[in-house]
Amino acid sequence: MCGIVGAVARRNVVPILLEGLKRLEYRGYDSAGIAVVNGKLHRVRSTGRVAQLGRLVDEGKVHGTIGIAHTRWATHGKPTEINAHPHVSEGISVVHNGIIENHEEMRARLRARGYDFTSETDSEVIAHLVHSHAREGLGLMESVRRAACELQGAYAIAVIAENDPSRMVVARMGAPLLLGLGEDEYFAASDTSALLQVTQQVIYLEEGDCAELALDGIRIVEKTKGTTIQRPLHQTQLSAESVELGAHAHYMQKEIFEQPKALRDTLELAINAKTISPQLFGTEAAEIFAGTEQVLVLACGTSHHAGLVARHWIESIAGLPCNVEIASEYRYRQSVPNPKSLVVGISQSGETADTLAALDTRASSGSPTRSPSATSRSRRSSGPASCGSSRARAPRSASPPPRPSPPSSPRCCCSRSRLPRRAASFPRRRKPRRSKRCAPYPTPSIAPCRPRVRSPTGRRSSPCGGTPCSSAAGSITRSPWKGRSS
Repeated sequence: MCGIVGAVARRNVVPILLEGLKRLEYRGYDSAGIAVVNGKLHRVRSTGRVAQLGRLVDEGKVHGTIGIAHTRWATHGKPTEINAHPHVSEGISVVHNGIIENHEEMRARLRARGYDFTSETDSEVIAHLVHSHAREGLGLMESVRRAACELQGAYAIAVIAENDPSRMVVARMGAPLLLGLGEDEYFAASDTSALLQVTQQVIYLEEGDCAELALDGIRIVEKTKGTTIQRPLHQTQLSAESVELGAHAHYMQKEIFEQPKALRDTLELAINAKTISPQLFGTEAAEIFAGTEQVLVLACGTSHHAGLVARHWIESIAGLPCNVEIASEYRYRQSVPNPKSLVVGISQSGETADTLAALDTRASSGSPTRSPSATSRSRRSSGPASCGSSRARAPRSASPPPRPSPPSSPRCCCSRSRLPRRAASFPRRRKPRRSKRCAPYPTPSIAPCRPRVRSPTGRRSSPCGGTPCSSAAGSITRSPWKGRSS
């Protein structure tokens, strides 16, 4: 998962951006970069850790009151400095999370307009596309809004411009993005943990939102029509200690040792109760659970493995059939949705874009009210979710429906099986060929028989009747290399 951090303030925002990237290191990344405006646009990129980027920033004495930063997990192009974010197009700098599905078409169109591409990424398309609208005389907000209308796929972007150093514009579609509110300063990030150092007041952007962050406030518009909209302000309960590395060597180790505490915190409300109340999962959870006939789990990677474990619990405890599918593949196949199925999405680090896209696909093809999503460590976890409680399962019929019989095939006249005789029987074992390089068979302790001759009946027989002649005791023995009497 890539990470985004942006800031607009009256102070130097470089330390804020670097600290935000460090708090996003648990997502995994292969390169990082930062861009700020201080008279002109300054950009620093590097492969490797955020600490390496910090050393380059200190060496270059980079500072500014507005800037964006990014950690990249390579999808399009190799993990190199030239493919790292931010991308620049003549004074406009962009960071991007997600995948632009029509980037090849946009790349060809922009090349025809005279734009040169220096990276292998799909994200560079966004920078040139925004600049193509800005050079027509449009402001930064309108340029980003029009560019967002032309993009297909999942994206969360943050844009700054050299000729407009007082504002930053962000947009979201299919990838998480939130805004942070401080005292006369505003922030943007792909995860709440990146902003806990500066604020706990956040606004979660919805699908298709574009927002303008300036020193005088925030303005959110809908991308298709450009109308101003309002989004609620939230006070996050996430603490800075919960996302800090602490004494652990890395975040994988931190998550492993924090599992017992995470389970205790999750079940804290039900410690002294015999059952878990459905209301813990939302006000409509009881009605949804009562009408649930099956469970569908959508997840990727190790979260998919967790879903496979949950399937055993759901089927053995709740008595409901459960399917587990890879979220990144679910929306690319033709499925038959059940409107009475409970859809559970398990995210990875933050909000997994493929899982969110699969949930949206499932919600559009079935009944959204009966397909709540439960994502871990994300904002969506506040909504209704699913559990393996037998108290919430729907009543099942007394007798299951009969299984359909397999299609019949014509019976073979020479075998009791429905398959042909050759297919039903065991394959014959071929005798190994004797290589010329192999050592000769050991000399037997008996005198060999004379060569066999063909009888008038057509059968091969031995003149001595197949009885070996012993040179020692004259008794009948078995040939050691044939395993039977000669």
